[in-house]
Amino acid sequence: MAEEGLWVAILVGGVVGFFLVVVFNHFLPLFFKGGLVPKGTFGWPLLGETFSFLKPHSSNSVGAFLQDHCSRYGKVFKSHLFFSPSVVSCDPELNYFILQNEGKLFQCSYPKPIHGILGNFSMLVAVGDTHKRLRNVALNLVTITKSKPQFLNDIENIAIQILDSWNHKPKVFFCEEARKFTFNVIVKQVLGLTPEEPETSKILEDFLTFMKGLISLPLYIPGTPYARAVQARSRISSTVKAIIEERRRNPDESSKKKSDFLQILLSVDTLSEDEKVSFVLDSLLGGYETTSLLMSMAVHFLSHSPTALQQLKEEHQKIRSMKQKKDDHLDWEDYRKMDFTQNVINEALRYGNVVKFVHRKALKDVKFKGYYIPSGWKVLPVFTAIHLDPSLHANAAEFQPWRWESQDPTCKKFTPFGGGSRCCPGSDLAKVEVAFFLHHLVQNFRWKTEDEDQPMAYPYVEFQRGLVLNVEPCSETTICRASTSVKNEG
Repeated sequence: MAEEGLWVAILVGGVVGFFLVVVFNHFLPLFFKGGLVPKGTFGWPLLGETFSFLKPHSSNSVGAFLQDHCSRYGKVFKSHLFFSPSVVSCDPELNYFILQNEGKLFQCSYPKPIHGILGNFSMLVAVGDTHKRLRNVALNLVTITKSKPQFLNDIENIAIQILDSWNHKPKVFFCEEARKFTFNVIVKQVLGLTPEEPETSKILEDFLTFMKGLISLPLYIPGTPYARAVQARSRISSTVKAIIEERRRNPDESSKKKSDFLQILLSVDTLSEDEKVSFVLDSLLGGYETTSLLMSMAVHFLSHSPTALQQLKEEHQKIRSMKQKKDDHLDWEDYRKMDFTQNVINEALRYGNVVKFVHRKALKDVKFKGYYIPSGWKVLPVFTAIHLDPSLHANAAEFQPWRWESQDPTCKKFTPFGGGSRCCPGSDLAKVEVAFFLHHLVQNFRWKTEDEDQPMAYPYVEFQRGLVLNVEPCSETTICRASTSVKNEG
């Protein structure tokens, strides 16, 4: 009996201790005396307001949670999100301050399950010297890639292959087609693989499993999407390592692929083998999902703006008319002439918001503009709120590419690729891919959206129905004016 009583006491003590930790974690931050912590509410113990914060909404809106909290507490407020007391910033000055002080006052701080699926050497979650080394390699690779004509040729050839497959299709699921395009481009660029090679389909199958798990409930239980994603990442890593070993065994054969990322990576001494494999996975992730989503948003918003679509078409017809031969490849000089195309891409990024927010953590007590952010608190700069703020962007709730004729895309109020030392190193390559695909799309097809599918933020963004398009090839003798599903331009 005494032994049973001891076990009961231990159990009760453990339960009480757990609840005390929860209560202190939740309520202790309310009593900070170091300064004026932003107004707000912590919501429920432990879970806080996380579910409300993550409630799906149209990606070209801030959503009910931010709208309600900003109206009640201002553009900077406190909350309890992702199991941590947090400061949410919808203020452009504070967001810029956070992004520019990476590693000094703030640090990247994604939830632990993200580390579990991406790996500790992923550039998305790495911090300090590891992140610097990975980023320097990424920037060098992007610089080398941009200067190679073969990279531009590969993009254009793959775009033409995808669009040629539409000629006898009255309907396409554009999100699927965009992902097919970006995956084929990035696999060719990173690993030197073509769509026909067996390794390509093997990587794609595992990569699709990986992507589903990346946005799932993070429970490592056999059979769950998260667990399958961790296993898929391991298989992708094994495939990449096998490709690396094959290249080392056959240096003469690998020299033919000297222009791809992997061949250059093999000569980098500052990265370990595991870091190189993780770098390849990061490249696939960045070049696949976010670029294809940007393409889908551009096509979706253009479908609702006939004026913008017609101006875009005229720009590309002019570029094509200046080529000596009809089938001449696009080059870097052609890309530099795509001014309105850049405006369309920037506006799709602003209005569609591929990335809603990023995770940071205060490394020390921070005071800014009268606000006090305690050390250890999570800090969430929200990009969507800045991009859709009518006080920063005239007619912010409308798709208007012409705004970028006079507005600087490098300003503090436009951060689609983040900022500071963690700004996406591959953003320029993504824009080239989108521009080249649009070049051939607008000249060869007219289309209209089949339904009112909208990009939804979960907070990751996707089109629920896959963005179904009714497509019709343009004839050689007619001007291709794209049909649209819009009744007016908003």
